[in-house]
Amino acid sequence: MSPHSHMKPAVGAAATLLLVAGSGLLAGCGSATTEGAAGGDTQAVADQTATHGQAQQPEQTTEKDWKPVADALGRTGTLMKGTVYRVPLPRKDLTVTTQGITIKPGLALGGYATFAKYHDGTMLMGDLVVTEDELPKVTDALQAAGIEQTALHKHLLQQSPAIWWTHVHAMGTLAALAKGLKSALAATAIPPASPPPATQPPIDLNTAGIDKAIGRKGTADGGIYKFSIPRKNTVTDGMHVLPPALGITTAINFQPLGGNRAAINGDFVMTAPEVQKVIRALRKGGIDIVELHNHSLNDQPRLFYMHFWATGDGVTLAKALRPALNATALAPTS
Repeated sequence: MSPHSHMKPAVGAAATLLLVAGSGLLAGCGSATTEGAAGGDTQAVADQTATHGQAQQPEQTTEKDWKPVADALGRTGTLMKGTVYRVPLPRKDLTVTTQGITIKPGLALGGYATFAKYHDGTMLMGDLVVTEDELPKVTDALQAAGIEQTALHKHLLQQSPAIWWTHVHAMGTLAALAKGLKSALAATAIPPASPPPATQPPIDLNTAGIDKAIGRKGTADGGIYKFSIPRKNTVTDGMHVLPPALGITTAINFQPLGGNRAAINGDFVMTAPEVQKVIRALRKGGIDIVELHNHSLNDQPRLFYMHFWATGDGVTLAKALRPALNATALAPTS
């Protein structure tokens, strides 16, 4: 999630005013403070918006609307429910190990960029997976482009090589956002897009048992068994309604290790009163806590994210995760 960023390449006085007015949004999870001469009026504008109008819903779009993004990035995304355009940015170039396990990109190395259109501009939110050597260059490129960083953290307790995850956010024109993101990607060795496999590799896990334990049906993706679970409450940045597809979900990933064993990784999205309940539930199930942090600077309600790790029998791990899931306000199954 994330906040409002004004893109430097954007648009003139009127557009600048709109961007300033939106300051305080969410990036790949987060919100920002607007700098500059108009920055002092940001809170007054936000207060006025909260008083005189509800948060904007994202606009309905078509695949054609996002062609400029696909062309600029050289990657085709997926339009989700007509509102969020999601571009995957997996680190298939890296061989990352933790505790002697080689991590598949889908378990923990799946970066992404999401875009949504609103009445006052286009929002970018995402999570970039970068090496420690790439991080300073990516940071400089993002800052030069006016794209905010709203979180910087790790998903794994121990890893080789050292990998970081940075959440990003900006509000601006489609062209400026795509150009700025492209400059940041150019500072990494993220490989070019590759076509998805014609068939999914087999999942050596008792997926039916995992589904029953979690209480939801997962999906196979690149050899990983995944769950993405939205919250039941509406999330905003104060001015914009933020769909779950922007990255505001609890993510649980199972990587098969053979013999129905799995490594699990992902993150829980929680409000403050839920955090300690989730920690206790995870630890009771023998699941390690990796990191607790925010993804956004100005989300409402204030959300926290907790990454976790464990290995073991897949169904046993799923049963250990269920009480932690039950401690959060999840959307009901459809």
